[in-house]
Amino acid sequence: MNDRFRLVPAVYVLLRRTRGGREQVLLQLREGTGYLDGHWAHAAAGHVERGESVFEAAVRECAEELGIAVDPEDFGALTTLHRQELPGLSSKDHRVDFFVECRRWPSEPRLMEPEKAAALQWWSMDELPTPMVAHEKFVLDALLAGQLSALHCVGF
Repeated sequence: MNDRFRLVPAVYVLLRRTRGGREQVLLQLREGTGYLDGHWAHAAAGHVERGESVFEAAVRECAEELGIAVDPEDFGALTTLHRQELPGLSSKDHRVDFFVECRRWPSEPRLMEPEKAAALQWWSMDELPTPMVAHEKFVLDALLAGQLSALHCVGF
């Protein structure tokens, strides 16, 4: 019997800016996806496709979801999460989530996939909306608390 698990990689892009002395992040309100609709999430995120690097996937997701052409050099690695035993998935399905940040982009982000998101909004890091996708909020909370390490292994 083969007990090996399948590893599904995803990238999450955290667009950050400072306004009025406050750190802000761009989030989207999920809708029409069938997965955690009604929850706030990173503005650009998705699976890393075969043959792509994490940063190539981040560039693609920013273009697809926000209509911005980000230079790969403008991304910085934040952290990685390993998730397992996810509701509705096989016990063989594991996720590895790569979180990257970007503080520079060439144009104003806009909602490019209205069938998958109801809103796109800037939020202060210390006043995040609810509800949020749990593992994404976990990363933002750790970042705000200055407790983000190179690797977190957690189950959600």
